[in-house]
Amino acid sequence: MSIWFISDLHLNHNKDFVYKPRGFDNVIDMNMAIIERWNNTVELDDDIYCLGDLIMGKSEESIEWLKLLAGRIHVIAGNHDTDNRIELYKQCPNIVDVKFADRIKYKKIVFFLSHYPTITTNQQDKPVWCISGHTHSPDVFQEFYMNNYNVACDAHNCTPVSIEQIYKEIKERKATE
Repeated sequence: MSIWFISDLHLNHNKDFVYKPRGFDNVIDMNMAIIERWNNTVELDDDIYCLGDLIMGKSEESIEWLKLLAGRIHVIAGNHDTDNRIELYKQCPNIVDVKFADRIKYKKIVFFLSHYPTITTNQQDKPVWCISGHTHSPDVFQEFYMNNYNVACDAHNCTPVSIEQIYKEIKERKATE
C-alpha cells in the first residue's frame, strides 16, 4: 500500500485557461488523461489524498468522472468544493473521507495537508511541511511559501506524486540550502 497526493484536478472544467496550460486541446482530453495517469499510478488499496478542487461544471455530471479513479481517496476540500459537491463526494464508493485539513507524519516529518499553501513553522529542528495545491503553479517549491510542497496537477503533469518522492525532493532541497 502506498500514499499519494494530487490536487486541482478540475475534472470537467471546460475552460481553456485550465486545460490548455496543461497541454490539452479540450476538457475531455484533459479528463481522460488525468484518469489514465491516476489509474496507471494508484493501486486500488493505495491511499490518495486529493487536496481540493476535484470537479467543476455540472456537479452531477462531473462526479461520474471522479468515480472512475482508483484508490482510497481522502478529500481535502478546496475553494471550488461547494457544500453540494462535498455531499456528492461522500456518496462516492472510492472516497473514504472529506475534511478541510489533515496531518500525517512520515519519517519524522510532519505534513500539514491543505488545499491552500500555508506557513506552518519557523522551527528548523522540527519542520512541518505543508502539502497543498490551489495556485496552479508548475513549480513544486514556490519561493513565497516556506516549507510548502505543491501537488497540483499543473506541477506534476496531471499525475499523483508519492509521499516517498515528496520526502526525497524535500531532503534534496534541504541539502542544497
